[in-house]
Amino acid sequence: MEEIKVSPDYNWFRSTVPLKRFIVDDDDSKVWSLYDAGPKSIRCPIIFLPPVSGTAEVFFQQVQALTGWGYRVISLQYPVYWDLMEFCDGFRKLLDHLQLDKVHLFGASLGGFLAQKFAEYTHKSPRVHSLILCNSFSDTSIFHQTWTANSFWLMPAFLLKKIVLGNFAKGPVDPKMADAIDFMVDRLETLSQSELASRLTLNCQNSYVEPHKIKDVAVTIIDVFDQSALSLEAKEEMYKLYPNARRAHLKTGGNFPYLCRSAEVNLYIQVGSDSQCFTH
Repeated sequence: MEEIKVSPDYNWFRSTVPLKRFIVDDDDSKVWSLYDAGPKSIRCPIIFLPPVSGTAEVFFQQVQALTGWGYRVISLQYPVYWDLMEFCDGFRKLLDHLQLDKVHLFGASLGGFLAQKFAEYTHKSPRVHSLILCNSFSDTSIFHQTWTANSFWLMPAFLLKKIVLGNFAKGPVDPKMADAIDFMVDRLETLSQSELASRLTLNCQNSYVEPHKIKDVAVTIIDVFDQSALSLEAKEEMYKLYPNARRAHLKTGGNFPYLCRSAEVNLYIQVGSDSQCFTH
């Protein structure tokens, strides 16, 4: 990993923040992996959910910056789930295990969709204080792959990786964006066939967010003006769904602004969340 020039902070992250693993389901194969940094006395941390291609490591720059400002940050990697309700139930069990009643959720792409579905899932007994949605979406039909969602489990890993890589930026990009893409490609290589297949299934199976169930949750939408996997149609749908959301637009950043435009993203995280809840 050292040769990937995303940031010198990565070595600090790997040497300072231990990786923890938890099993909260009856199925011992479902292991949640996470980095939990910052004061454990904080009972309402911010939790980061990665995109299809990501692992818990992809938010290392957010972990370093936010913990440096006194926040508690949890960056996690979810186990293999093939159904959205199954994911939401597992995530609820994880929060129960960590004794966290209320959390802020930052989700990138699929992670953002899962964050919205979890807020919806727990709306009768709210667990989500705020949502920060980065390059995310509210309806899986935008990918036009709902008909193939049930066949991903059959596909070999190399084909699944090819599908994911097809959404990465093509053509010339600035050095920071190039390093971010290299880093994400490296992370993608660490994912197993079942991890990738299950994530693509969640990403594409027919589902959408019911906004009336999460109308009381504060929402911040972070998106980019340059090339990303998210269509203009998907962005407009998010704006319609959350008309009162804070909007944070980045001129550039591609699919992974939390890596290549981390300073701006970290600032928007501060602005978009209630710092009192972070630090008490």
